[in-house]
Amino acid sequence: MSLNKSGIRLGRVASPYGVKGWVKLVSFTQPRDNIFSYRHFFASRDGAQVALEMDAGKPQGKGLIAHFVGFDTPEAVRELTGLELSVSAEALPELGADDYYWHQLIGLQVLNRAGLNFGRVESLFETGANDVMVVEPDKDSIDDNQRLIPWLRDRVVIEVDLTIGRVVVDWEPDYLVD
Repeated sequence: MSLNKSGIRLGRVASPYGVKGWVKLVSFTQPRDNIFSYRHFFASRDGAQVALEMDAGKPQGKGLIAHFVGFDTPEAVRELTGLELSVSAEALPELGADDYYWHQLIGLQVLNRAGLNFGRVESLFETGANDVMVVEPDKDSIDDNQRLIPWLRDRVVIEVDLTIGRVVVDWEPDYLVD
């Protein structure tokens, strides 16, 4: 999932599938079939917002397919190809006290325990073992180094405060710097 200016991107329409108006989907959710938990989406096309209602969806082979209300032929769904499917942040399920959606972490300032500013969270990615924050330097950071900091709660990530926009990490300036 990622944030765009019009909402939370959950996926993208890849291409038509079959002859009854189904489409192949690329899901940005984890697990990927969580996209089927949502029914109402919006997308931007030619500067205008388009509302879409998914009335069916399922795994198909190694991918996902879905059907949207009112799009019942391959010709009709061709106009959906490439559209990114978004929902409002309010449509996402509530999380526990110490859980966060990635889009909530983007842009937060990253400081270590000593108060040294490393920059801001640019993105996150999965490694299999744990997620990793990509921290890009900003005008107030201690240096110009990009840092890849493992998202390990209570070991590396000590505090997250969404209200003030800060992540505190147990990380030294010289860790993993060339």
